[in-house]
Amino acid sequence: MKAGNTGFLVAVVWLWLIISAGLAQEGDNMERNATASEKAVRQSQSLCDGEREFVQKRKQIVLETLNSLEINCTENSVPHIALLGSGGGQRAAVAMVGTLYQLEKDNLLDTLLYLASVSGSTWSMASVYSDPQWSTNMDGAVSKLSGDGVKLEEALAWLNEREKDEYFSLTDIWAVLTSAGIMKQMDLRRFSDEADRNATNPYPIYCAIEKHCFSNGPIEGKWFEISPHEAGFTELGLFVETSLLGSKFQSGELLEKKPEMDMVKLQGVLGSAVADEETARDAIPPWLNVPEYMDSSAQEYLLVYNVLNKLAILTRGTIKGPAALTDLDMIQKTLKDMVYNNQSARLHLKTSEERKDAFKELSLELQAAVESWCEGLRDGPFKRQVSAIIKQVIPLIHKWEWGTTRNFLYQFQDPSIPPCLQIKETFHLIDAGLLINVPYPSFLGDKRDIDLIIAPEYSAGNMFETLTIARNYSAELKKPFPEIDDAILRDRDWPKDCYVLEGGETAPTIIYMPLFNRRNCKDAEEVKAKRDEYGTFQLPYTQEKIDFVLETAKANMKNNKETLLREIKKAVLRRQNKE
Repeated sequence: MKAGNTGFLVAVVWLWLIISAGLAQEGDNMERNATASEKAVRQSQSLCDGEREFVQKRKQIVLETLNSLEINCTENSVPHIALLGSGGGQRAAVAMVGTLYQLEKDNLLDTLLYLASVSGSTWSMASVYSDPQWSTNMDGAVSKLSGDGVKLEEALAWLNEREKDEYFSLTDIWAVLTSAGIMKQMDLRRFSDEADRNATNPYPIYCAIEKHCFSNGPIEGKWFEISPHEAGFTELGLFVETSLLGSKFQSGELLEKKPEMDMVKLQGVLGSAVADEETARDAIPPWLNVPEYMDSSAQEYLLVYNVLNKLAILTRGTIKGPAALTDLDMIQKTLKDMVYNNQSARLHLKTSEERKDAFKELSLELQAAVESWCEGLRDGPFKRQVSAIIKQVIPLIHKWEWGTTRNFLYQFQDPSIPPCLQIKETFHLIDAGLLINVPYPSFLGDKRDIDLIIAPEYSAGNMFETLTIARNYSAELKKPFPEIDDAILRDRDWPKDCYVLEGGETAPTIIYMPLFNRRNCKDAEEVKAKRDEYGTFQLPYTQEKIDFVLETAKANMKNNKETLLREIKKAVLRRQNKE
């Protein structure tokens, strides 16, 4: 072979190798880019594919149920109905179970496309969804409320494992004592596990808010929703897969995958109203209820008291021994006596800086009292367990850190993102009830295109407040919301058991159902008395209180079955008109 031919062949071989390598490299790049694309931040105001597929399957179940109720409906006219549970601590958690129980008994549960909640209702919602067939077994959900509960050592084992995480916070402690002491279970599954379930149950959505944006940011950066498929900011339309919430992102790219939080931690995030500094005002003693004293330093002092007292309350739900219960009574009384004992002499005629030092001393005295109480306990398991919790709590109170998780919008370049969500590697998710105590924001507008909202009201605040706040929120974002008749608002002290706020072409109809009302309370004074008796932070409830709230919620739904059926029929017609 001539030298020229040999050189030509060599050149061809080299060219082929270069092209092959280039194609291989391009294939690798395409595969990496596809993977990165799948895991990147999703930016959209539309449903993700997973939710859309679930909803389509769920509509078949809703259709069958409507036909069984002799409501004429076609595949194209299945209404989008959501039940939204309010906050309200254990009162809301128990009442939510009662509401769902009665809906099942009346064959109305499977008319729901969505189920969502905030704060206290999230505790029971998380509990019922631990059973994949819960919507056909609400008797099981009711029985859990009266279960034996979780032992303190089991809760402590979970807490010790969580302490290894770099973002361990007060939320973890609140979470485990809420799960163990109130809901009486430790649910270690991950929420994203439900993405692969069939459509037997309504599609679940939980809601939170971002703490910094809640206090200082624009409205678009506040509301945060979590579904089995994705989690993110509702109004910004920015989401990641739920399994990646807590993973490390930068500029919209996944850098390091971290374990997804379990349902114990998630319940703590969703029900952490105590994380907000304003909740300190719930415990203002008379001597401190003076405008010139009630500054940020005083609030910090009351926060210390609130957390220590509530943790003592929650711990009661994990123990049964009479001696340990007596010991908890003692520390609660000690804390209350210290806070309610008039300390105004320590603040009188002092400068703001001097008052700050005085409140710091008062806070340290509260902590010292708890530590001294713990040292004085009888040797044994209870002392060891409580000592371990106190050792974890005290340093965290000083930091006052709640719901810390890695920020998937860190350095994400988009002008719509508030700076408070771009510049920090972490954000803080807390109780959505602090903004709106019913999860309306996730169900307004075109995204889920809701026809009918069923809103049982378990809140402790002013009646109708959740409606008016949601209306104002909608107006600010230019989203449709039904009109609220001023005549309704005059019923706030002694409300009826059911109100229908008629929707329109774009606004959903809302069925609003106060827990304590004219049917079960003889006057406004009894309504107020019932709210006080079944207070949000009176935890945990006795079995007698659980039974009463449960039966009250059941009766409210049963008494208004005909109203529900009538509005469901109208929702079908509204959907037909839309289609």
